[in-house]
Amino acid sequence: MFRIKIVGPDRERIEEFNKPSIFIGRAQENDLILPVPSVSKRHARLLIKDGRYVLMDLGSTNGTFVNGRQINGPVVVKPGDRISIGEFELSLILPQQKPATQESKPKSPSPVVREQPVIPQRQSPPPIRQGMEEEEVVSEFKREVHKRLIEAMDLKRLDINKLGEAELYERTREKIREIVETLQAEGKFPSGASKEQVISEIVDEALGLGPLEEFIADKSITEIMVNGARQIYIERDGKLYLTGKTFSSDQAVMSVIERIIAPLGRRIDESSPLVDARLKDGSRVNAIIPPLAIKGPTITIRKFRKDKLTMDDLIASGTISPEMVEFLKVCVKFRRNILISGGTGSGKTTTLNALSEFIPNEERIITVEDAAELQLKQEHWVQLESRPPNIEGKGQITIRDLVRNCLRMRPDRIIVGECRGGEALDMLQAMNTGHDGSLTTIHANSPRDALSRLETMVLMSGLDLPVRAIRDQVASAINIIIHQSRFSDGSRKVTHISEITGMEGDIITMQDIFLFKQHGYDENGRVLGEFVPTGFIPKFYDELRRRGVEIDLSIFK
Repeated sequence: MFRIKIVGPDRERIEEFNKPSIFIGRAQENDLILPVPSVSKRHARLLIKDGRYVLMDLGSTNGTFVNGRQINGPVVVKPGDRISIGEFELSLILPQQKPATQESKPKSPSPVVREQPVIPQRQSPPPIRQGMEEEEVVSEFKREVHKRLIEAMDLKRLDINKLGEAELYERTREKIREIVETLQAEGKFPSGASKEQVISEIVDEALGLGPLEEFIADKSITEIMVNGARQIYIERDGKLYLTGKTFSSDQAVMSVIERIIAPLGRRIDESSPLVDARLKDGSRVNAIIPPLAIKGPTITIRKFRKDKLTMDDLIASGTISPEMVEFLKVCVKFRRNILISGGTGSGKTTTLNALSEFIPNEERIITVEDAAELQLKQEHWVQLESRPPNIEGKGQITIRDLVRNCLRMRPDRIIVGECRGGEALDMLQAMNTGHDGSLTTIHANSPRDALSRLETMVLMSGLDLPVRAIRDQVASAINIIIHQSRFSDGSRKVTHISEITGMEGDIITMQDIFLFKQHGYDENGRVLGEFVPTGFIPKFYDELRRRGVEIDLSIFK
């Protein structure tokens, strides 16, 4: 028997347990229920082994901490240790102890015991390894159930449209329950595991996205990376974390990939071992399988935000300053062509989305993307998406095809989600032929590098153009470059807003208008710095003043 003192956001309580193993999480089937979103459904496990209390994190989303340090494996805990799970702080109370209260405190407080991983001894096998083996036993059990499920139900041959999704899930769940109960009667059910939890996880793997379902539902996660069946990473607040979740096998990962791409009419096999797709909620998916992926099928999911971030949100998060937003609002309103550059994951699409809110509602907007991610609020919006080749290798529609077609659709503005190849030439020509106010993004490490990348992409169009002619096209088409970076602390910031000012000889000239100046890091490793104007007033502001437009010049001081 032991007790746990729970200090929560609203109250403090003590719970008593008379079993050698308890599960902790927000779901009702746990022994200790902590019902808040920051706690995973099945978050952690505390068990008694050889008289020691062993705490294990069960692949939770937000992690389990002992004395302020995140645990990555089984750890022995003692009275006085501070166990942090979500918004709760737990402490162990052994039978001989009396809980401390404000009225009665022990004369000498128990010393804080730092987390101590169990060290294997020669005399007897370590209990930690035993705990780890139990997790593997559960995974092996799930693999056996999945194998029997495939033998009992051919899910691929079921007519899902005729059956209905709800009935399919119910029929599959009942079959899985039947298999689990059969194995349980044979004495093969893992001790300490929750039957309902195991059944739910197998249903998710058979018909849903398996262990990814929890991460898809978590709004704080921005990216999910599956590196084979045994390794799943997530990105939260710009930082990567290894989860404890796994798939039962590489075949289970392949099944998830097939379920994602089948409704889109796409395929993946040895002859076509990589594919781009999207989930029902709009999240972007890339999958690559053996023989190209050496360690097994690999999935990368860029999650789609249902709540579109606005410029106010970007200001609040420190991505951009109010003065910069005020300037960009003028740029969009008066139809400047804008190029957003940055590295992978720097937030280019988010900034493009936020910029679009300044486009007048009465204009006709056409967007072109590889995988639809943009979320515009305007009513007159036509959304185009490229198409890969079919099984025979035919029917492909590229970004370049769509950009060319846009010109026949009477657009007021063209927005290309990302320029990656020869479509850059068509985009520049559109900007130079009356389609002012167009926007696009490009992968680059700096504003100057973005111009070099544009030159290279124009050459990828197949036309043998002189470099001078390409640079003339770029200088006359692009007005503003917004450059965005992701820093080591995971934060994303607009580091440059620059104006293309013309040509000097064979060189495109540009002038920085706003910069982010970094001053270092604080004690928590967060980036310190400030957004500053350079004092340069954009050239097109002179034209606006001649037209009698009232503009605020104080933002440049």
